[in-house]
Amino acid sequence: MKKLLSLLTISLVIPLVSHAELKLPAIIGDHMVLQQNQANPIWGWDTPGTNVTVSFAGQSYSATAGADGRWTVKLAPLPANATPQTLTVMGSTQRELQDVLIGEVWMCSGQSNMRWTLGQATNGDIEAAASKLPNLRLIIVPNVGTQELQDNFKGEWAASTPESARKFSAVGFLYGRYLHEILNVPVGLIDNSWGGSTAEAWVRRTTLEQDPRFQPLMESAVKREADIASGKAQLEYEQAMTQWKVAVEKAKAAKKRLPPAPQPPEKWLTGQNRVGNIFAGVLNPTIGYGIKGVIWYQGEGNAGRAAEYANLFPLLIEQWRKEWGQGDFPFYWVQLANFMPVKPTPGESNWAQLREAQTNTMQLKNTGQAVIIDVGEGNDIHPRNKQAVAARLVRLALVKDYGMTLPYRSPEFKMLTIEGNKATVTLDCFGSKLRPFGVDEANGFALCGADKVWHWATGTVVGDNQVVVSCPEVAAPTAVRYAWADNPVCNLFSSDDLPVTPFRSDTPATLMEAVRSSQGTGSPLDTKKQP
Repeated sequence: MKKLLSLLTISLVIPLVSHAELKLPAIIGDHMVLQQNQANPIWGWDTPGTNVTVSFAGQSYSATAGADGRWTVKLAPLPANATPQTLTVMGSTQRELQDVLIGEVWMCSGQSNMRWTLGQATNGDIEAAASKLPNLRLIIVPNVGTQELQDNFKGEWAASTPESARKFSAVGFLYGRYLHEILNVPVGLIDNSWGGSTAEAWVRRTTLEQDPRFQPLMESAVKREADIASGKAQLEYEQAMTQWKVAVEKAKAAKKRLPPAPQPPEKWLTGQNRVGNIFAGVLNPTIGYGIKGVIWYQGEGNAGRAAEYANLFPLLIEQWRKEWGQGDFPFYWVQLANFMPVKPTPGESNWAQLREAQTNTMQLKNTGQAVIIDVGEGNDIHPRNKQAVAARLVRLALVKDYGMTLPYRSPEFKMLTIEGNKATVTLDCFGSKLRPFGVDEANGFALCGADKVWHWATGTVVGDNQVVVSCPEVAAPTAVRYAWADNPVCNLFSSDDLPVTPFRSDTPATLMEAVRSSQGTGSPLDTKKQP
């Protein structure tokens, strides 16, 4: 009997041993780029208790696989190196990762304007044809929406070629190509974006659940989950489909654009708008990989919730930095472009308020904003001119992270003074000066008086950084706005061709309180800047 039990035990153990296998995540593989001049985590999985050794560039570090099989080592900082090297991992089996370079690594994240491929951009065919760059490496993270934390994804690093670049993020690729060719070092780009995504999907769910500022957001999410589980959402969907079919027939008869179809409720459960879905399914598998920083192009999905975004966006940045554990890495974003019909009269704008929330987020350390209020297309939420977007983003990095001296920051509102019927706006031009484009007059300004009724106004540039604004309908102005619309007609730039940042001097107290709460500091606008 003892002999039989012994043989049985051996028979059970042998398959386990024979199937023991060293595994690495997709983010760590052949052709990858390791971030220069900082410690780089290398991790994977093996049989619990297995000793795993990682060797690279004369270094060798060991770790023991834990109870869950995971192990992690950290490579010491290394300078940039364009010579392909081999990284060896020895555990229960051995893996040799070929063609590993050392240089600059950037995460390219956001929604569809970041996902928009090089092939879809202006002159995308030419850009792709010029993209055979063996030391520029690309990897795309597929879209997976779930509430369960994922630790891996399907993907692989590849050198930039006309084929691989064409399918990659246009903004990300062009940004990375600028860095690669200007700095003359290898560059790795991680395309981690999802079209139509909202910011709350990119944040760990428990973080939002524990923050009272987002109680309404979480209550809405929980209600929707309950409605889907109970079948209520399905009934509402069926009713919406009936109404949609009628609307489609009317649109066809009128030869108008067809309305979008309602989405089945279960799609939301695994989609890009459910709280925490993208963090768990898309971001978590990449957390910890050594990066220089993040470029971000998102906000359209949160338009209409500016006060919430004023809290949510800074929280997202702070959480990502905390999760990565490598300090306040650079985080640069694209402000919303101009979009939708041009309105004949000035007034309120959801998109303008969202842009303001983005601007105020610059109070966080090591952040920056690319203003593209001149790049958008009224009839298309996806501007094709991704070259201008990438160029304005890369200016931020070249100056703030790589020590170059270049114009990099759009002029911003500084102060408002009022004398009689004239309002004088002072802008911070960061060493540049103002220049109206196309005509002498500065377009895009509006004034209001005590009645809070807005009127278009005439702007005249005075000196290097001031604009005198007036209009016949406002005898005693109290506030001024610039480019405050979904799709503003505005023409004020710095002499370095960077557009003036949209602003209003009448920022409401509710939004200012949201910013104070998010930052844990005072208002991002000095009190002297208020009217």
